[in-house]
Amino acid sequence: MNQSILKQYYLIKPFIPKSLQIYLRRMIALLQRQTFKTSWPIDEESGAAPENWQGWPDGKQFALVLTHDVEAAAGVAKCRDVMTLEQNLGFRSSFNFVPGDYPVDHETRTLLNDNGFEVGLHGWTHDGSLYNTRDIFLQQARKINVCLKEWGVVGFRSPAMHHNLDWLRDLDIEYDMSTFDTDPFEPQPDGMGTIFPFRVKADGCRKGYIEMPYTLPQDSTLFVIMREKTIDIWKRKLDWVAEHGGMALVNTHPDYMNFTNAGSRLGEYPAEYYSELLKYIKMNYGTGYWHPLPREMARFWANNQADETRNMMLSRAL
Repeated sequence: MNQSILKQYYLIKPFIPKSLQIYLRRMIALLQRQTFKTSWPIDEESGAAPENWQGWPDGKQFALVLTHDVEAAAGVAKCRDVMTLEQNLGFRSSFNFVPGDYPVDHETRTLLNDNGFEVGLHGWTHDGSLYNTRDIFLQQARKINVCLKEWGVVGFRSPAMHHNLDWLRDLDIEYDMSTFDTDPFEPQPDGMGTIFPFRVKADGCRKGYIEMPYTLPQDSTLFVIMREKTIDIWKRKLDWVAEHGGMALVNTHPDYMNFTNAGSRLGEYPAEYYSELLKYIKMNYGTGYWHPLPREMARFWANNQADETRNMMLSRAL
């Protein structure tokens, strides 16, 4: 989807009922799923390890990074539930917030940090405007950088997985997570073609950072748009990433998780699906994976992996 169409869509999106938005996305995804069945959820070419790859800490088979994008105030209210679910199973994660759209109270951020979780930013607003023009990006970047400093956080993910890896150098971040290995269902569907992090080099006075693509399909794609009733696709992709020794980076949304016993409402899915994924990881891989927070992954990559950014990836995304 080109930038002109994206701009037009986000202009009219507030006036389109949510039920119609989901219906249209389902129809489009149904067609795309057949078209891209040989490259989604697995793109075999993405499994190659980086040049001079030395492996994960302690010889672990693969890496596991858990992240969440909180899209509205309703999602903020579910953060404690997600945190508790993960704690009970021995996991931890990052939560990315949109400070220009809803209040993110100090208590919530402190709760997450004090329990060993991480906080990041998910844009300034979630209206799809961040990359409309260079001037708009720089205006929002100034607000984002102020918030990054005030909150003491170092990670970012753009709303709707829009990305421009060159412009992102203007953010005071250590890492970005606005890309993916393969995902034709995203509005900007240019996959990075790798299940490993990679470095975006500094450019003059602008900082470099580590890019970390998500490598398992998003929960919203599987359970809201495609209406999957099992986590079989998650399992299949996780096993493939583990087999290739890559980074299994998962992005889910508290907003869409239903923690009640009542039936899921439009745009929701049972939180048990996410719990089932974590249990599957523990049961099938035991202690065979390295489980860092995103900032720990970024620092490991920056300090241990040679600067060999693939030209192919950058030509797709810059």
